[in-house]
Amino acid sequence: MKHVLAIRHVAFEGLGTFEEVFVEAGYRIEYVEAPTDALKGLDIDSPDVVVVLGGPIGAYEEDKYPFLRHELALIEQRLKSDRALLGICLGAQLIARVGGAKVYAGSQKEIGWGEVTLTEAGSRSMLAPLSGGVPVLHWHGDTFDLPQGAERLASTALYENQAFSMGPRTLALQFHIEACASAIESWLVGHAVELAHAKVDLQSLRDRAPSSSTAGGAVLREWLLRGCS
Repeated sequence: MKHVLAIRHVAFEGLGTFEEVFVEAGYRIEYVEAPTDALKGLDIDSPDVVVVLGGPIGAYEEDKYPFLRHELALIEQRLKSDRALLGICLGAQLIARVGGAKVYAGSQKEIGWGEVTLTEAGSRSMLAPLSGGVPVLHWHGDTFDLPQGAERLASTALYENQAFSMGPRTLALQFHIEACASAIESWLVGHAVELAHAKVDLQSLRDRAPSSSTAGGAVLREWLLRGCS
């Protein structure tokens, strides 16, 4: 059976709607908890797909969170293996950093549902299901420069680099397309302090959650066809 390894940073930010897509495609799902599990020596080459999930810490905060050093090394090793790698939010930032790009605090937080603007390359990519004004969930305060050799796929008015690819097998998304209605309440509780400080309308986050799920699944299915075949 095919195997997807998901590196998780907080319990409530899992694969979301992606779980169903992976199961339908015949994958066995395994989670590794980055803060508590032993990352050093983890077999990062064998899984058919590796997904690095989001989290509320900075990709540059290894002095505060030493496990990030091991995680960055794992991502570097995975990139060298040229096997399927997907990064979401913090995961995308970690991939960018391993790719030699700067990751840093943005000018303001981007939290809530909103569209992304696909580049010409993005419109031809696995992100095509997001065209036409499909809202995605933005939830970040950091941003990153584009790694050398990467191709920008999507932008917003606030942040130019919202998605990029590094060849057909590596995809990095600053936004969340795996978020689903059944899980969003855990996000609202887990990020309560951040949301209150940013004065985000919680009901808006609840009400719009289902609209992203179908498109997110379509993006993942297309990426699996293109990058994991």
